Amino acid sequence: RQAAGVGASVALGSQRTIVETFFPNKSLLARPQDVQAVLSKVLPAVVSINTTGFKDPTEGGAIVAGAGTGMILTPNGEVLTNNHVVAGASTVTVTLYGQTLARPADVIGTDPSQDVALVQILGVTNLPTVQLGNSSSALVGDSVLAIGNALALAGGPTVTEGIVSAENRSLTAEEPLTGGTEHLTGLIQTDAAINPGNSGGPLVNSAGQVIAMNTAVASSSAGNAPAQDIGFAIAINTIKPLIAQLRSGGVHGPRVAPGQTPPSSEAGPLPGSAFIGVEVETVTAQIAREDNLSISSGALVVGVLAGSPAAAAGIQTNEVIVGVGTTPVTSDTTLAAALKSYKPGEQASLSIVRGTQHLSITVVLGSAP
Repeated sequence: RQAAGVGASVALGSQRTIVETFFPNKSLLARPQDVQAVLSKVLPAVVSINTTGFKDPTEGGAIVAGAGTGMILTPNGEVLTNNHVVAGASTVTVTLYGQTLARPADVIGTDPSQDVALVQILGVTNLPTVQLGNSSSALVGDSVLAIGNALALAGGPTVTEGIVSAENRSLTAEEPLTGGTEHLTGLIQTDAAINPGNSGGPLVNSAGQVIAMNTAVASSSAGNAPAQDIGFAIAINTIKPLIAQLRSGGVHGPRVAPGQTPPSSEAGPLPGSAFIGVEVETVTAQIAREDNLSISSGALVVGVLAGSPAAAAGIQTNEVIVGVGTTPVTSDTTLAAALKSYKPGEQASLSIVRGTQHLSITVVLGSAP
């Protein structure tokens, strides 16, 4: 499972991005308006995000500091960013443009499969906001600006200029703190310089509209010529439909307050909703090979919470959930969706693959904390 978003981090290994698939694209050159005019519309709504978390105890449990970028969506301080910026964080703070005060923030909701998250700055009003554009109208050759907390440098965000280099790129990346893997599609490729810390920041067009969220940068494997000017951003039209769900807690869990440890990637637990107590990840062909699984799709159980309904029912790690009732499960997100139709206290029949055995296990669902 390969690497790398571009949230800056301390005491972590190098980040790598493996580009898996390339698609054909159109080409049309468009020249920018005045850069200063564009920045005046966007910069005030760009924030720096800083986090702290803890490495795995088996690796010494060291405190890890991270940095990323966010975009203010609402005057009361809702901030859009990448999931990998806040994943595994025990504290989250946000610094507004032109200020030095780091304000505490809550993680409202996340969707790790799409690498998006929504953060709420505490105690703010009347903030400037970004304007979300239409990424479908972006064409290869269009001029863009990338804005973000590159390398967590003091003194405010970094601005770089480039073009839309390609459309509809796909990549697989690994979040270095949690080790989670994501497969992203429909990405916009740009040659605007993107560096660690840029994650979650806007990629804007010549009208000052956000067309994508900067997410990853390509680097070469050992022995190959160095990759240059190949960055990736999640198209804003991919993100727009997810915002309402993020406001409700997202795919993987309830609000996390500063100083608390986030829950693991539990399938679908908003507070008070049905809860089984497993940490899962989507089975891919690569994961199936690495873990010697007998099937190539489903939700792989990578953790079982002690005392949870899943533990009581005998669900074990390295098993694959392939169905809930009559609903097939092909990924972590389809598992979350299937559980949303259940209430705490109800029974759910889970179809499980354990090795080469196909089992049906009944779980009495609990209530999410």
